[in-house]
Amino acid sequence: MYTIYHNPRCRKSREALQYLEDKGKQVVVVNYLDEPLSKSVIKRILYKIELKPSQIVRKNELEWKAINNRKELTENQILDVLVKYPKTIERPIVISEDSGILARPLENLVSFLDCN
Repeated sequence: MYTIYHNPRCRKSREALQYLEDKGKQVVVVNYLDEPLSKSVIKRILYKIELKPSQIVRKNELEWKAINNRKELTENQILDVLVKYPKTIERPIVISEDSGILARPLENLVSFLDCN
């Protein structure tokens, strides 16, 4: 069973979901823009994908660019930004019970599935 944190408007996210479905994987789809993630859920995701908050920020999003001191933020402050502005979360993210991957590019997902 896999969970994909998905934005249906994102081509890369749609490609990852299609890849999972084509491989016959059972997938829970979480549209995190419609179902905002709590801080604890994002922390759990980050733990599974072994990344820090700063590593999953979409740095070209207007909400991120609007933060004047963004280069001075701590990882915890960046986490707060991700909670407040879910659009700033890089996508797609795919997790299994005990691990996960930032599935951008798609090759990351392919390698992840090969190892699971």
